Amino acid sequence: MGRRLAFAFAALLLAPTSVSAQHWVGSWAASQQIPEPNNALRPEQLTDVTLRQLMRVTIGGPRLRIRLANTFGIAPLRIDSVHIARTPGGDTARILPGGSAVTFAGRTDVVIPAGAEITSDPVALALPPLATVAVTMHVADPPAQQTSHPGSRATSWLLHGDHVADMDLPGAQGVEHWFLLAGIDVDAPAGAAAIVTFGDSITDGRGVSHSGNNRWPDILAERLQADPRTRNLAVLNHGVGGGRVLLDGAGPNALARFERDVLAMPGVRYVLVLEGVNDLGTFTRDAPQTQEAHAAFVRRLIFAYAEMIRRAHERGLKIIGGTIIPFGGFDLYHPTAVNEADRQAVNAWIRAPGHFDAVVDFDALMRDPAHPERMRPEVDSGDHIHPSIAGYRAMAERVPLALFVRRR
Repeated sequence: MGRRLAFAFAALLLAPTSVSAQHWVGSWAASQQIPEPNNALRPEQLTDVTLRQLMRVTIGGPRLRIRLANTFGIAPLRIDSVHIARTPGGDTARILPGGSAVTFAGRTDVVIPAGAEITSDPVALALPPLATVAVTMHVADPPAQQTSHPGSRATSWLLHGDHVADMDLPGAQGVEHWFLLAGIDVDAPAGAAAIVTFGDSITDGRGVSHSGNNRWPDILAERLQADPRTRNLAVLNHGVGGGRVLLDGAGPNALARFERDVLAMPGVRYVLVLEGVNDLGTFTRDAPQTQEAHAAFVRRLIFAYAEMIRRAHERGLKIIGGTIIPFGGFDLYHPTAVNEADRQAVNAWIRAPGHFDAVVDFDALMRDPAHPERMRPEVDSGDHIHPSIAGYRAMAERVPLALFVRRR
């Protein structure tokens, strides 16, 4: 009997298996943080409320799943019901027919532990690339501490009562933030993968038009879809307004969120890092620093980039460095020639061979040749640190799609 069982077990191991050519790839994502008081909802706004949130996916697929976030919660959070549907696009709470309820282990409700994310069951809702979807959830009781991405650049809708499957939400209140929602993944072909754009408000899209999907990662996603070689690549925007590499800002510092926002992303293959301008600016915002302090600061910033490179390579990712664009004239940071020397030193390291796998020289693109510490006027939004919409488009067009074409 023992010998027959051994032979049966060996045959089972050697038998051909049916392996699906599909796998999960992130198609939309947002970095999570504790919202600042002016971006948080009042407890009564999140009591017995339907919350409908709009976002545009980047690649499509026949099935999807969503990831809910209680990342910064300090107590378990109950979500009573969740629904997903396509929308007609634009700034509207209306959804299109054909949506679906979302379940978690077969149930319509879910409790998310403090500090955790929860992934839904697969949903049989086919999405084309660049489709706008609405994720609608009902929350009975507000979280003890909110988890949010303030820079949605799109309206989220609030209406008291359970209206998750309603085709429209007349009378709903609009807010320009996302809450409790970390990502949407699609069931994609085996060759599909995700690119994470990792940065600060320049990546998050400060200054873009409302519901316009014209952040530079948005435009990069459109370029990828227009090229047959790269149509299977998603773009996950993990920009955080006010983000810094070394210290927490509005959200966690880059090293603290690198595991969650980059390495843990489903299907990630590439990461493009553009972050550091807020480190450079805040270092001397309140008081000047000594020459020795500047040298030590630059070393710490470079070490942090090297740490991200190491972590990415250990997971088999290709990591691309973006040079830091000029911010001369930005009143909040009042940069001087010493800040500019720091920026030049950091950019020289980013450009140097042997560090990042590739470099996108955003600095060379955006700087004014006559005043290299400043952006060119035609790509400057006017505040001298955030690009204009034309500037964001130029940044997206600067990224060579050949970086993402795998050679066989």
